[in-house]
Amino acid sequence: KANYKICIIGDERHLDEAKHLGLDCRSDEDLKKLNKNKKLEKKLAKSFEAFLASDGLIKQIPRVLGPGLNKAGKIPTSLSHTESMEEKVETVKKTIKIQMKKVLCLSVAVGNVNMQNDELLANIMLAVNFLVS
Repeated sequence: KANYKICIIGDERHLDEAKHLGLDCRSDEDLKKLNKNKKLEKKLAKSFEAFLASDGLIKQIPRVLGPGLNKAGKIPTSLSHTESMEEKVETVKKTIKIQMKKVLCLSVAVGNVNMQNDELLANIMLAVNFLVS
């Protein structure tokens, strides 16, 4: 996805790496400034499609922010110091979330108009195999 915005919530090391990669980032101090203000939390959740958080901070986020990100369905993905931030961001961008409600039909985006037929076929196979498993 081209316009997929990801926010990094991290410690100093992750923040430096995010700035180097040109990603949006927030520290735990920035989150504390929101001061459990629901409007600001919703604004933060709406402005990004996904969140990555440092291992050490991921447990503190619900305490600092409250249930805002949870309600928006944007629970942060864990980010450790051993894995490459660039690879993790690419993985998150390529991941789709499938949610089943009370209906029996399902629609899933498997590509965009710029993709080649073989790329679309590979994505369709991945989606079908995931649903079958």
